[in-house]
Amino acid sequence: MSTILFPGPVFGPVKSRRLGKSLGVNLLPVDGKLCSFDCVYCECGLNAAHRPRLSMPTREEVREALEKRLAAMRDADDLPDAITYAGNGEPTSHPQFLDIVRDTRALRDAYCPQAKICLLTNATHLNREDVFEAVKLIDRPCLKLDAVDAVYVRFVNRPNTPYDVNDVIERMKAFQGRCIIQTMFMQGEFEGQSVDNTTDDFVNPWLEAIVQIKPEGVDVYTIARDTPVAGLKKAPDEKLAEIASRVQALGISAHWFG
Repeated sequence: MSTILFPGPVFGPVKSRRLGKSLGVNLLPVDGKLCSFDCVYCECGLNAAHRPRLSMPTREEVREALEKRLAAMRDADDLPDAITYAGNGEPTSHPQFLDIVRDTRALRDAYCPQAKICLLTNATHLNREDVFEAVKLIDRPCLKLDAVDAVYVRFVNRPNTPYDVNDVIERMKAFQGRCIIQTMFMQGEFEGQSVDNTTDDFVNPWLEAIVQIKPEGVDVYTIARDTPVAGLKKAPDEKLAEIASRVQALGISAHWFG
């Protein structure tokens, strides 16, 4: 299966299904994947198959690269809708994440004040105080919650750091609604076992967690690119629409992406 690794520390802009014209910020090494999850559906591939040899970019390298790109986009009258931390793994793994977010806010305000600063995170590092503070400074933090079933999380998301889904939900609640929950729904199987989290057995407890978190919105999506393992299948559009409508019935904004 083909995989995608992002150059860095700045790449794009790319057209995002959720964020519009999004300028990417990759805080991970450019030659491999570094993530606290090892999701079977990850477009960057499995961790073991893409071990990086290079280091993370420094705070200074990120700031200089971002300012250079924003200046060029301003001169071309082609400014982004979003500046998004994404890339080759978990962005909040960077030890200087809080300082990088502060730098990004200053550059955004100087070059493109209309742009939203966004984050795609698996939420594994919300227990770090500096990460928690950084996420509060981000306009659109998208926090992953694929399921509240611990067995499913271990099998599909495969965390390689201590991870308790109930603790993560408590930390999500602490944002008091200033977050987006993003959930990958899919069907098919992996290693002979189902990965289907679109059934009521998974959706009902997930909805209960959404009620507790009270996020600003929920992004319901499915596989969009090749996956590193065989047997995974996209969730049907009608199933995604149904799940999104159930979230909306709770009084919470939801969008689905097939």
